[in-house]
Order: sequence, then C-alpha cells, then structure tokens
Amino acid sequence: MIDAIAQRNNVEPSLVHSVIKAESNYNPLALSPKGAQGLMQLIPSTARRFGVSNTFNAEQNIEGGVKYLKFLIDLYQNDYKKVIAAYNAGEGAVAKYGGIPPYAETINYVYQVGRNLKAARQYAERKAKVAAPQEQHPSTPVNAQEYHPIQSVVAADGRVYYKTQ
Repeated sequence: MIDAIAQRNNVEPSLVHSVIKAESNYNPLALSPKGAQGLMQLIPSTARRFGVSNTFNAEQNIEGGVKYLKFLIDLYQNDYKKVIAAYNAGEGAVAKYGGIPPYAETINYVYQVGRNLKAARQYAERKAKVAAPQEQHPSTPVNAQEYHPIQSVVAADGRVYYKTQ
C-alpha cells in the first residue's frame, strides 16, 4: 500500500518508508505527546490540510502524509534535507532558519530519516537486481554527473522496485 500510494503521488517509496520508520515504526495507532497520529504522525491541522478525515486509517494517513511530502518536495525543489526538516518542524521553522532548524529533535530526525533512506534505497536496489537480472546492463558506463531516470520493475511477487540505469 505504501509503495502504491507513493508511486501514485510521484514520491520515492523509500522516502515514505523512511519517514514512517522514523515517525511511528509502522505502528498505525501511534500517538505522540504533541498530538501527531498514525503511521506518518500527522497533526490534525496537517491531516485536514491534505484531506485526511481519520488519521488512524492507515490508507488515509499514508495518503495524507505522502501528499504533504510531495508538497514539501515541490516547495524545496527536491532538497530532501529541507523536506525532512519541514516534515518534522514545519515549513515556518525551515523558512525562519533558512534550512534545518537548530532544534535537537529536528537535527536528529533529519539524521534518522536520512540513514533510513540510505538503507531503504540500498535494499530496493538489491531487490531490483535479484528480481530483474535480465534488465541489468553492467557494460554501460555510469557517470555520476548524468541524469538517470528512475524506472519501475515489477517482480514476480508483484512488488514494484525502482532503479536507475
């Protein structure tokens, strides 16, 4: 469900998984002392802003959280550090400080999500190689400066994996 919602909203599934891992550790009934709710720990005002009526409904919560991430990705032009910081501390705090706010919680959160994201991307890449070995092109030179579009690959078990060439 997470991957499908992420793909439908043009957000990297690994980012969504990384945020969920940091926010609730995949607990759909998570409730923070500050009132954030569900898998993606939406506060009620953010939930309403992105059309979520029941924050403890996993599908609605993920949909709202992913729409918020997409909004932030567009706002910060793919600067994931700002996106992640704003998801935690709000757009106002990121604007006020011109980047990651100097809050210990937010600094730690950006680090945790970044670490989760790196691991999730590595996992997705390994799974994609195993699921679709016929699509690998090891003889193709890879230049880190080139743009590599993301391609989706559907494995035999129906899971969707993403890779770049």
